[in-house]
Amino acid sequence: MKWWNGVWVLLAAASIASAPAAPAKIMIYPAKKRGIVIVVIVVKSDAEWEMIMTREEFRVARRAGTELVFTGEYWNIHATGIYRCVCCGTDLFSSDAKFESGTGWPSFTAPIAKENIADRSDASLLMDRTEIRCARCDAHLGHVFDDGPKPTGLRYCMNSAALKFDPLK
Repeated sequence: MKWWNGVWVLLAAASIASAPAAPAKIMIYPAKKRGIVIVVIVVKSDAEWEMIMTREEFRVARRAGTELVFTGEYWNIHATGIYRCVCCGTDLFSSDAKFESGTGWPSFTAPIAKENIADRSDASLLMDRTEIRCARCDAHLGHVFDDGPKPTGLRYCMNSAALKFDPLK
């Protein structure tokens, strides 16, 4: 009898261990809600991303590419609104933080909230830089530099192909 109980306990433990894990969640700050919300982290295969993105969006956001200077859709836009992640729609930057950097890429002094972005070291191209990614889906957005205007002194140099602009109506 004890042996069967032991087998049953092992089977129960194995079934619990093989149960699907709950989706991972993070806190982000949606601009319109004006408060922190908990959302599921977006995870898709490359094939799934390719089905819903243009070739350029995929190359930039999923493969950490960089669009050619002065060619992106948003580098010279001056409308009021929110710049969202092209992959998952997370609010990333406000037009209030956008400035003319002269670099040919859309540049911002700060994200909508630090919770909405993630940064990591990037030593590619023989430079030490800080890469900026979407905190919710890990899309490559661009890089941040310490040569921006006041009040932050930062320049978030983003790729238009990694963003979708939502104008205020």
